[in-house]
Amino acid sequence: MTKFAHIGPQHHLTVQVSTAQQRKMISQVFILSSKGDHLIYKDFRGEAGKDAVNKFYEMVTALTGDQPPVVMKHKELHFVHIRQGGLYWVATTKADASPFTIIEFLNRLTALVKDYCGCLSEKSVQMNFALIYELLDEVVDFGYIQTTSTDILKNFIQTEAVSSKPFSLFDLSNVGLFGADTQQNKVAPSAAATRPIVSSQGEQGGKNEIFVDVIERMSVVIGANGVLMKADIEGEIRVKCYMPSCSEMRIGLNEEFSIGKSQLSGYGAAVRVDECSFHQAVRLDEFDIYRILKVCPSQGEQTVMQYQLCDDLPTAPPFRLFPSIERDSGGRLLMYLKLRCDLPPKSAAINVSITVPVPKGSLRLSQELSSPDQSAELQPKNKVVHWEIPRFPGGAQLSALFKLEVSGLSSASLQEVGPVSLSFELPKYTCTGLQIRFLRLSPIQPGPSQRWVRYVTHSDSYTIRI
Repeated sequence: MTKFAHIGPQHHLTVQVSTAQQRKMISQVFILSSKGDHLIYKDFRGEAGKDAVNKFYEMVTALTGDQPPVVMKHKELHFVHIRQGGLYWVATTKADASPFTIIEFLNRLTALVKDYCGCLSEKSVQMNFALIYELLDEVVDFGYIQTTSTDILKNFIQTEAVSSKPFSLFDLSNVGLFGADTQQNKVAPSAAATRPIVSSQGEQGGKNEIFVDVIERMSVVIGANGVLMKADIEGEIRVKCYMPSCSEMRIGLNEEFSIGKSQLSGYGAAVRVDECSFHQAVRLDEFDIYRILKVCPSQGEQTVMQYQLCDDLPTAPPFRLFPSIERDSGGRLLMYLKLRCDLPPKSAAINVSITVPVPKGSLRLSQELSSPDQSAELQPKNKVVHWEIPRFPGGAQLSALFKLEVSGLSSASLQEVGPVSLSFELPKYTCTGLQIRFLRLSPIQPGPSQRWVRYVTHSDSYTIRI
């Protein structure tokens, strides 16, 4: 679980150092696309050449696996990076600077860019490169971090943000809808929360609105016999505020919300987590009794609460696989996969992707899918079959029959099939059952204002052994 590592209030990071610590400051900041294209490059101290950008990309792409190390070293130069919006956000430094401070700075920088540009994407960075350079000039001075406060910076930033995608009520391409005041009688598209927070004149970007995301990421391992071997959930409550002034926001959680193994009582829906941490700006004087979080939201995005649940899912895992692997009389490998969605009938999974490792030497694939909206392909280079399902309703069952021509197929080749990996998104659904009872603002905002809540669960890692 990602723990809070805040230095000062949210969106405000100040580092004071002595002369002896100058060599530990940030040398460069650059942003690269996933293909290595140079989007942003800023050299603060002249300690390393621009060839450091290419060197970083060579190092990060030469590594095996999907998770390269956050900190890498080349000669005397340290590279610290994070991945956000499909981009590499990189800072370089000399000697032994604290990687945690630099990682926190990069996270705050991405939050700033998101606040000012509206979203994090290659297109958004390209269209707003002048604004991002202006932000870097204000945030870092000769390698010293000055501030990452949106409220402070809006007094100095003059460049107007360029929207990379015009807002449309018909744009539902991103996962989930926001429901108004925790009720689903009104909805707003996900794109409503991706507009810039402030304009170049320091004014608020658009209507008076607050968006609250309850986001959960699940890691699951299911054995070949169908027994649940591991189930971890990491969740967070994230607030994005478009209101210029809001002295306090009260967020009511489930009344029957328990931390740890304590006994639950009452008549509401029971929700339990193992660990829970809060942003330092959250006041908890009403939390123990009434399960109410009180926070003074600043303009921009902040995570007010994080929680974790280990090896104790309150409901069945969302997917169950029934595989059959055999060799037919023609020497082909037959894989019959029956996938069941165990979500409630009114729920649905979207963007479901199933990856099945197959034997080396797989040459050709023929397939029979149970519905026309599904698709599948063989990727011989990666030795996998990808099965894609755009939408999977709760309680439904889908199947696929794959016939693979494999050179030199043997009984041992059958052991190379699996384990199966799934990735998916579950909109309007949380595995823990955590819900927002209410959102209340004080003082009452002048003019019309809206409060929106969205729930979504992502698969961080979902593995089924066969």
